[in-house]
Amino acid sequence: MNGLRNAAAALIENRTFDEIMVGDSASLTRQLAREDIELFAVASGDVNPAHLDPAYAETDLFHKVIAHGMWSGALISAVLGTRLPGPGTIYLSQDLHFRAPVGIGDTITATVTAREKRPQHGPRIVFDCRCVNQDGKEVVSGIAEVQAPTETVRRPRVELPEVRLTRHQRFRDLLAHATADRPVPMAVAHPCDAVAVAAVVEAAAAGLITPILVGPEAKIRAAAEAAGADISGFRLVPTPHSHAAAAQAVALVRAGEAEMLMKGSLHTDELLHEVVQAETGLRTGRRLSHVYVMDVPAYPRPLLVTDAAVNIAPRLEEKRDIVQNAIDLAKVMGIAEPRVAILSAVETVNPAIPSTLEAAALCKMAERGQITGGIVDGPLAFDNAVSPEAARQKGITSPVAGLADILVVPDLEAGNMLAKQLTFLAGADAAGVVLGARVPIVLTSRADAQRTRIASCAVAVLMARARLAAPNLGS
Repeated sequence: MNGLRNAAAALIENRTFDEIMVGDSASLTRQLAREDIELFAVASGDVNPAHLDPAYAETDLFHKVIAHGMWSGALISAVLGTRLPGPGTIYLSQDLHFRAPVGIGDTITATVTAREKRPQHGPRIVFDCRCVNQDGKEVVSGIAEVQAPTETVRRPRVELPEVRLTRHQRFRDLLAHATADRPVPMAVAHPCDAVAVAAVVEAAAAGLITPILVGPEAKIRAAAEAAGADISGFRLVPTPHSHAAAAQAVALVRAGEAEMLMKGSLHTDELLHEVVQAETGLRTGRRLSHVYVMDVPAYPRPLLVTDAAVNIAPRLEEKRDIVQNAIDLAKVMGIAEPRVAILSAVETVNPAIPSTLEAAALCKMAERGQITGGIVDGPLAFDNAVSPEAARQKGITSPVAGLADILVVPDLEAGNMLAKQLTFLAGADAAGVVLGARVPIVLTSRADAQRTRIASCAVAVLMARARLAAPNLGS
């Protein structure tokens, strides 16, 4: 019997013109969630702040966020198209009157009732339409005219795709934290194309940085013109070419005129070559490493991935610095005791897989105080690091397994592939920063979205301020 009921629920069936009598009715009920409003805005393009901006909505007529009026209208359409008359129905006209607002949490019942059959005009039926809330208050009323089906349709119910809204709230929180204090001076090396200049202008407009543009003046001004960007308020330090721009940007940091460094439109190697110079660079006792701060929609917390951009095949002692750099950043971001997963292909130590041996060694180094500030565990496979269920299935008992804040990859190839998979398949945003030098370094890319560029600067700003407060941080 249950099987028959389930099969019926999986079907959608209509009622023909001849089968419908005046007075017949059908209903459906939905509770309005914030996601419903956002999805309707995405589909319709209606971004009226009364529906999407709580601060604005507080000052509006109803003093709260309300649904688009046509969200209730869509419920009426759903009843007509799926229940009465159902599949085969052609909408001809709809007259609606909006009686009261619908707010988040309201439960709306949409009902259509056959009012008049018009066979002289074809198989047409006029329906009274009504939506009421959980208190029985009418919120919408109206009349619809449809062309009813004349043949029975019985079809499998189409399974709707799963939709996930990506709000990037973690990056918004990051930006709010970073803009809570004064902008930080940043030397930008060779911003000589429109993308690089736009990134600088965006970060300055967001209140994150005070830019110092370093490079060939004519090229920088031409790039600003191409980007439609006003750089008249920025300091510009002329240099003849990109090599000189990299050196001069580093020199500005050494002189204390800048507290952060950003790559413009020159090669990463060109900038980092100047950074690592023994006498004139920005080296500390730490190895330089790159950290992606990733906002992954399906993961309940920020996820740091390191190193996917600087160290190709780091040795054990270099991995110690990579881990410590990431822990320091996570703590600056407000993660009190970061959980660090040292990744490998498996979760057990296997002499045939060198990364498992290094993972075990890094855990021991953390136990002995050579790595501080976080909880380190490994080797862990990726699924065991981020999925509590996967960890349970493998019988892994660990304070890190399934709850990782930081993923430490075996080498650059693995890190690059992981970061790009999260970005392109999981819809993640990825901000990035290089740590281990005297100041944080932002490596921009032409492919970066505006949100990513701003978030990268925000991460760097937090780290720069933390260094000013604790000069030995990262040394």
